[in-house]
Amino acid sequence: MIRETKIAHQGLRFHCLEAGEPGAPLLLLLHGFPEYSGAWEEVLERLAGSFHLVAPDQRGYGRSSKPADVKDYAAGKLAGDAAAVLTHFAPKARAVVGHDWGASVAYALAIARPELMERLVIMNGAHPIPFQRALAAGGAQSAASQYFHYLRSPEAEARLSADDFAKLEKLFAEGMDLSWLAGDRLARYRAAWAEPGALTGMLNWYRATPLKVADAGAPLPDSALLPLDPARLRIRMPHLLIWGTGDRALLPAATEGLEALCDDLRRVEVAGADHWLHHQKPDEVCRLIAGFCG
Repeated sequence: MIRETKIAHQGLRFHCLEAGEPGAPLLLLLHGFPEYSGAWEEVLERLAGSFHLVAPDQRGYGRSSKPADVKDYAAGKLAGDAAAVLTHFAPKARAVVGHDWGASVAYALAIARPELMERLVIMNGAHPIPFQRALAAGGAQSAASQYFHYLRSPEAEARLSADDFAKLEKLFAEGMDLSWLAGDRLARYRAAWAEPGALTGMLNWYRATPLKVADAGAPLPDSALLPLDPARLRIRMPHLLIWGTGDRALLPAATEGLEALCDDLRRVEVAGADHWLHHQKPDEVCRLIAGFCG
């Protein structure tokens, strides 16, 4: 049911998982940190009868290319990758679906190339304006995101790869349910992390972003932040935000005020799930995606 495809774009290669029939409505699935295309296995299996699904290893991850420079992981380049993968399969997607950092790429693509998608689905991810506001406020989201500094440090690769990625796995599970990551699946994740250059590529997403994180209790002034124009960053297409309510990495403050940035936003909460909702509640998540995109 799940097929492997390789795509070339501007000297880079992208490894993709693909399911469903070509010609069916396309869903482009964008994973986050520290996952890879295999993050979407449950979704690929459940929705292949109704959609053509494509899940790439994003730049720096798995078996896709891993440019060496931090500047190669700027949001515009990541969105360009997503556009190239999407248009390899169809002129337009029924929806782009993004989780975690994949949500950031999905938002960037929706802003820069809205003609490439009919709808936008975000799962426990944040639009840059409310996210930067929450990161800079010095409150709960700032406290929850102090790991940004750890992941941006020069020592991060050595620390996270030690003991067969034990600290990366611990970071993955911080305060959340990781019972779904075990056995053969855990072995596949470790293999993806161990691909040459992958860990540095993954961390370069954090190093490249201009988002700034305040220390807890020490808000940053507006003058310290990159100006973000609400008119330019508006989401024009119908937008579904699916939220696992037990998330400890992304808090509700990260999406406060999102309605003011969207023409058509629908929020749905998934109880009994946290940041990893598509693994913990795949039937419910897929039902929501299918209902919105059908």
